[in-house]
Amino acid sequence: MTEPFIEPEVFRPFDDLTALQTTRHGGVSPAPWRSLNFGSATGDDPLNVKRNTERLCDMLGIPPRSLVTAGQVHGTAVVHAVEGGHYPSCDALVTATQGLFLGILTADCFPVLLHDPETGACGAAHAGWKGSAGNISGAVLEAMQSLFGSSVSSCHAWIGTGIGKARYEVGREVARRFDPAYAVPSSPERFFLDLAAVNRDQLVEGGVAPEHIGVSRFCTAAHNRDFFSHREEKGTTGRMLSLIGVRRRP
Repeated sequence: MTEPFIEPEVFRPFDDLTALQTTRHGGVSPAPWRSLNFGSATGDDPLNVKRNTERLCDMLGIPPRSLVTAGQVHGTAVVHAVEGGHYPSCDALVTATQGLFLGILTADCFPVLLHDPETGACGAAHAGWKGSAGNISGAVLEAMQSLFGSSVSSCHAWIGTGIGKARYEVGREVARRFDPAYAVPSSPERFFLDLAAVNRDQLVEGGVAPEHIGVSRFCTAAHNRDFFSHREEKGTTGRMLSLIGVRRRP
């Protein structure tokens, strides 16, 4: 893989929608952040992050000021974004404003992107184990319903690339926060946790049709050559950016 981003098949029917997750290819950052790093708190030169952001925006034909990012504090707070910029105290964003692009930074956690083509609303969530345990995907659906009148039956969702269950081993204290169906024992005190399945089932429980949900086939750890992985790279790595938003109509 050499492409700078992947695009979810589940969103392809919607021509006015921009939805993607970047890979680690096509940027200017040196090792160990090579090369398309969007994480400003990773140790990389902030100028590299700025140049990577400008490169991506140039490719997409959108201004950097239209990007919206979350503080990602491992909670479940959802913020309604009405302008571009950084919203520090949340892990999820929603908007119905055309020309805004919601962004989630990850390097093992799962980005969850949502779109309601009926209202034009979009949502984006940072789903690590804490957010997943708190049903952050369901919280985004509820916010889209209450703020924009979205019908969950019309919503489409994509669970992006994160660390797959075969590479995500956790202790008993984390595993006990989830139904045993998602945490398979690997030893007496360790478990393989399937966060992608957790979020997919939470979306279905929230009312999203299973056929409207896509899941990335990649794993950040198993496909570390193409994606950043905090665990695989022992904490020194970059961040991918997942984006979703409706382009402003002329």
